[in-house]
Amino acid sequence: MRDRFATARAIALLLPAALLAGAWGSQLIGHLVPCEMCHWQRWPHYAALVIAALAFVVPGAGAKRTLVLLAAIAIAISGAIGVAHAGVEYHWWQGFTACTSTVGGSGGTPEEMLARIMNAPIVRCDVAQWSLFGISLAGFNAILSLGGAGVILFLLARRAR
Repeated sequence: MRDRFATARAIALLLPAALLAGAWGSQLIGHLVPCEMCHWQRWPHYAALVIAALAFVVPGAGAKRTLVLLAAIAIAISGAIGVAHAGVEYHWWQGFTACTSTVGGSGGTPEEMLARIMNAPIVRCDVAQWSLFGISLAGFNAILSLGGAGVILFLLARRAR
């Protein structure tokens, strides 16, 4: 049973870390600009990462188990947001936002600030910027997050024989 818990705790830490690394990598290396719903998917993973890390340092088996459970819930929440975002991208339903824009830099003359605003990329939440086999990044987040949360919960619920 201890091995199952150790596996669940490792997944609870490594899965959000890997998904956040992929998100940041696609943004910083792949030059994909995240939309508002993309950012929404990241917040539960940040929370899961902190919660899962705490499960390695707090004393007491019950507290550790509770933290891993909370991390799994946060991961599942990100997956649910991923489902909602993928549905918007596939036009299964209407999205909550139309577009977002990222304006880099600060200060300068009013003309320079206006030029930055006018040249900033507009990113629509209902258009997938990248896909593989017809699955967008939001879709992959949904699959991996919900699947990973399910595995963590399965490992936590499983009793030793």
